[in-house]
Amino acid sequence: MNNQLAYEETFDCVQCGYCLPACPTYTTMGKERHSPRGRINLVQMASEGKISLKEIEDSMELCLGCRACETACPTNVQYGKILSSYKEVRMQQEGSPFFNQLAMKKGLSNKGMLNTMNHSLRFYQHSGIEKLAKVTKGIQILPENLRAFEAILPNITKPDKALRKGTLIPHKETKMKVAFFTGCIMDVFFARINDLSIKLLKHAGCEVTVIKNQTCCGALQHHEGDSETTIQLAKENIRAFEKDHYDYIVNSIGGCGAMLVEYDQLLQFDPDWSERAKVFAEKSKDISVILAELDIQFTKKVEKKITYQPSCHLTNVQKVKKSPLDLIQRIPAATYIPLPEMDMCCGSAGTYNIFHYKESMEILDEKMDYVKERVPEVIVTSNPGCHLQMCMGVKREGLEMSVEVVHIVEILAEACGL
Repeated sequence: MNNQLAYEETFDCVQCGYCLPACPTYTTMGKERHSPRGRINLVQMASEGKISLKEIEDSMELCLGCRACETACPTNVQYGKILSSYKEVRMQQEGSPFFNQLAMKKGLSNKGMLNTMNHSLRFYQHSGIEKLAKVTKGIQILPENLRAFEAILPNITKPDKALRKGTLIPHKETKMKVAFFTGCIMDVFFARINDLSIKLLKHAGCEVTVIKNQTCCGALQHHEGDSETTIQLAKENIRAFEKDHYDYIVNSIGGCGAMLVEYDQLLQFDPDWSERAKVFAEKSKDISVILAELDIQFTKKVEKKITYQPSCHLTNVQKVKKSPLDLIQRIPAATYIPLPEMDMCCGSAGTYNIFHYKESMEILDEKMDYVKERVPEVIVTSNPGCHLQMCMGVKREGLEMSVEVVHIVEILAEACGL
């Protein structure tokens, strides 16, 4: 009997099958062992010692962790907890590759390393090395998955230090006092979106502070099963943000936000941290929720046909669906086109599209069939991973000249004239 797996939680599943059409891997692979109820059954059998952890590895590792099954489930199965228990036990038994350990334990929380990464990518793009690598086909030495992602790298910009220093006061009446969570990878690849997020919050009447000692949220470490590092990072963030009073802790990263709102679950059995984690989690909000609540004023028309691909963790974990859609549909002159099966994962899922590239692309291709059906001019996303994945889809379909992929913050900033 393996007592470390979430055995009791598996009995909440009544094997009804409501989760099947919501699961991207079941849809593309068509096998019961790659469905939520199939995986739950496998974890239950492994808990009872009927099969080994190794025998369920192929199924569990191909799960995206999108948690759409939780939204579809009529019996409130805690699939996220079941999946996390498998990841933690696997990590304890097998460990993690050295590169993963270096990146997850040290790299994502080291601001010096993150700044170096940002600087190196900017140098690569703007020094001529990127063009030379493509002209000489030197890029071909990379594996297919990395070549594909190199081709859709965003324009890397330097974070605006002026926006991250001290507190920004709105020109009009202050409606809300917020602390802004920048994330780690977000500020490397999408510093511009963080910059626009801060400007939008100020434009909407928020007093905005970027907390100096904040760190990585711990989401990627959590997905890897590294609970020790995740807990350490959670405590660092709680400690940093609780030093002053803020109405909300705001982020523009669907995946990070999902981790932040579950700090209370992560630390629920720690008497010194459980209440502090609960306060932190309750204050953590996606930027779309805050901007919708403040009734942000638009000043510019955006005459484009727009569709929306939501972040799974924004929808299924943070339970935020209405706010982004309300904001998009309020943009002056914009035409909103609903995307069929919009709640189906795009296949990004943190690092899934890197380590399970083939399976990820099969899921993405299904998503792009719906995009081609609707013919939008703009695809709006709410998470950096989803953003890159949809850029990949646009490129794979040869739609770069007709379809633009933007973060919701970018289209809202455009409509506000920022």
